[in-house]
Amino acid sequence: MTRRTAWRLSWSENIVFALTAMREQKLRSFLTLLGVMAGVATVIMMVSFVVGFNNQVVASFTQFGTYLVQFQKYEPRFGGPGGPPEEQRNRRDLTIDDALALKRLSKLVDAVSQERYLFGGNVVVRAGREEANGPLILGTNPDYTVANTHFVDDGRFITDADINHRARVAVVGRDVVDALFPHRDGVDQVITVNGVAYKVIGVFEHKGGIFGTSNNFVAIPITTFDEQLPQVKNGRGDTIHIATVPKRAGDVQALIEEETSILRTRRGLRPDQPNDFALFTSQAQLEQFQQITGGVAVAMLVIAGIALVVGGVGVMNIMLVNVTQRTREIGVRKALGATRRDIATQFLVEAVTLTGVGGALCIGAGLGAALVARMAFDFQAAAPPWAILLGFGVSTFVGVVFGLWPAMKAARQDPIEALRYE
Repeated sequence: MTRRTAWRLSWSENIVFALTAMREQKLRSFLTLLGVMAGVATVIMMVSFVVGFNNQVVASFTQFGTYLVQFQKYEPRFGGPGGPPEEQRNRRDLTIDDALALKRLSKLVDAVSQERYLFGGNVVVRAGREEANGPLILGTNPDYTVANTHFVDDGRFITDADINHRARVAVVGRDVVDALFPHRDGVDQVITVNGVAYKVIGVFEHKGGIFGTSNNFVAIPITTFDEQLPQVKNGRGDTIHIATVPKRAGDVQALIEEETSILRTRRGLRPDQPNDFALFTSQAQLEQFQQITGGVAVAMLVIAGIALVVGGVGVMNIMLVNVTQRTREIGVRKALGATRRDIATQFLVEAVTLTGVGGALCIGAGLGAALVARMAFDFQAAAPPWAILLGFGVSTFVGVVFGLWPAMKAARQDPIEALRYE
């Protein structure tokens, strides 16, 4: 038998001995591994949920314009009391003329969408006795579909003729159709917006994602919007948004600089004055979301690390107890020719086997939690292969680190004193 084969058999025997010891002391082994199991399960679930959330966010931003460059009065914000700061409220409104100037003067722009919004709760959309569930009302122009990569699935979209004639026409989202015409085609039907009749000329394609208004809104010509809902235009609601996209994907940054220069010139801003309008890009918003998820991931990793340290201390304690209980066995093995390295290897393999089994069990638990999230909440949690390897690697690393001291203590036992131990 070669030395290499003997080494393999030694490792195999040590693993078998470790599994036998775990089977004989099930409760003690389980309690010892609780901390390690909690830490590994947290790592797997954290990675699964963060990856799933990031995938959904990226998909949502991709669907609504990966290269979107949008100008608006207020800085993007995530709610909060009090509304926008006074400095932002005192800014001059952006206008349709600003949007037309961008369309006319920019050499890089492909589409310029003028958009006004009235959010659900302030408007009633009905068809006969049926009522939509608080849809978003959008006033816009023909460039909206290109600027927002949101196209019509049935019928047609708003045209320049509709804008010029203030036509009472509407393009609706799929949720509005389902609410108002559950058993009919929505195109050519008549709806009312705050009592004013509109003819449905198109239905938007279905949009998935994490944003609530994805399919629950009504788009009408912006001239019609301003005529029926002048309070929005006059500053008692949200101001105009100007959504633009470049002709080429690689021109996003150049488009931002060009359009910012055009707006600053139109608004008479000096070089030393800051912009008196806000700039929104899909990429910047995506990065903000990813910073949030990154912070959550760091917090969860800290919690997982604490659990792993606690579990590692438990493993070290139980291995020290094992060394004490098996002192006589250590003496017998040394008397029969076992070296310090053999003894250290035996106890280190036992510690790694203990934490490795716990890690494997909790990888299954973490993947199970991700599967439950997918099935119960339609949340695309996903654990990449590297996360599974990371979970198992962390658990075995804990076994190595916290099993090293007990293994060294066992290896240093004096064989004569060990044989005398009762």
